[in-house]
Amino acid sequence: MTNLNGPLPRRHRRWLLPVATAACLLATGVGPAVAAPAAAGQTPAEILRAGAQQGVADGYPGVTGMVRKGDTAQYVHAGYGDVANKVPADPKAQYRIGSNTKAFVSTVLLQLEGEGRLSLDDTVDRWLPGAVAANGYDGKRITIRQLLNHTSGLPDYLRSVQISTPYFLNINQRQAYPPQTLVDVALGLHAPTSVPGEKFGYSNTNYALAGMVVKAVTGAEPAEEIQRRIIAPLGLNDTSFPTSDPALHGNHLHGYALRAIFVNDDTVSNVQVSGSAGAMVSTLDDLAAFSRALMTGKLLKPQQMTELKTTVPVTTDVGYGLGIEHQKLPCGKWAWGHNGAVLGYFNNWLSSEDGTEQVLHVNNEFHMQGGTPGQAHTGKALTDAFCAL
Repeated sequence: MTNLNGPLPRRHRRWLLPVATAACLLATGVGPAVAAPAAAGQTPAEILRAGAQQGVADGYPGVTGMVRKGDTAQYVHAGYGDVANKVPADPKAQYRIGSNTKAFVSTVLLQLEGEGRLSLDDTVDRWLPGAVAANGYDGKRITIRQLLNHTSGLPDYLRSVQISTPYFLNINQRQAYPPQTLVDVALGLHAPTSVPGEKFGYSNTNYALAGMVVKAVTGAEPAEEIQRRIIAPLGLNDTSFPTSDPALHGNHLHGYALRAIFVNDDTVSNVQVSGSAGAMVSTLDDLAAFSRALMTGKLLKPQQMTELKTTVPVTTDVGYGLGIEHQKLPCGKWAWGHNGAVLGYFNNWLSSEDGTEQVLHVNNEFHMQGGTPGQAHTGKALTDAFCAL
C-alpha cells in the first residue's frame, strides 16, 4: 500500500514495517543505483522493457508493464511469474495492487457525496461515533476529506509491531483484523503530533476508517460497493477485493519476498491486514481501464472530479488528491498516479490528465523495503517511458 514513483525527491512513507528486519519504505525511487539515461530514439515500450530487464538483472523474479496511447496498448515482460515452475511473467496476469485500492475506495465515497448521501466535510464521528476517541484523537475534529487526502494526523497502524511483524513474516494468513481493531492499534501508538488538516501524513489508518464510513452509509461492505459501482460497470473481470481468502486464483503472478538470503513465495498472504487500504487484486489492463475511467470523469460528477483532483502539498513537485497523487516528472511533464506495495508485489501507474497516455508496471518481489536497485531502475523506466509518450 505504498508509493514509490520514479526518481523523485524523498517524500511520504507508505506501506512500511517498523521492525528491525525491514527499513522504512520511502515514496521515492532513489536507491543505491540509478538507471542510465534512455537511449535516443527508443520507443516508450522499449524503454519500459529495458527497465524490466534491468529489474530482473537486479534480482526481481519478474517484471511486467504496459504502455498505452489512445487505444493502442503495448506490453512488456521479463523474468518469471512463477519461479518454481519457470513460467514467464505474463502481462495479463493478476497481482495484488496494494494502495491502488485507495483510489477505488475514494471513488465510492465521492459517488456517495454526488448522490447527496454524505459530505466529505462530515466528521468521522458523524458516521462512526466513538471510533476515533482515544489518546488525544477526536473523530469530531477529523473530516472524511482529511482521511482521503491523508491530513487527518492519525498514526499508521502498520507502525505497530503487533500488526506488522506477523504480516512481514507471513504467519497466520487468516488472522482476522477488523477495521476498528486496526484503528484502535493506531490510536495507541502515540499522541497527536499535528492537528487535523495541518499537513500531509500518509497513514493506512485513514482508509481503514474510509471503508468503515462506506459501510456506515450504505450498509454494505466496501468490497460489495466497489464491485457494484466500479468493477461490474467497467467490466473489470480480472479485478476483485478479497476480504478473507489469502490465496490468489486463476492466472496470477506469484509474489516473492526476500528474507535474509532467502527468497520466499508469499503469494498467499493475509488480506485482512490491508483491507480498504490495500487488499485489491487486478491486472495491468483492468487497472489502466479503471484509472482512465476515473481521470476522464466516467465515474464521478464534475463537482466530485474537482474534489478528486484538489491536492494538498507533499513536496513542491508532488500533491496528493483523494486517493491519487499529482507529480511533476523529471522531464517536466505532469502525471496523475499512485502505487501500491504489499508483501510480494510492487506496482505503479501513471496517467495523463485526459487519460490518453498511460504507463503501468508491476514487480513480483517486495519485502517491505524501499530504495532497492530494482525499484530505482524500474521506476526510472516507468517515468522515462511516460515522458517519451
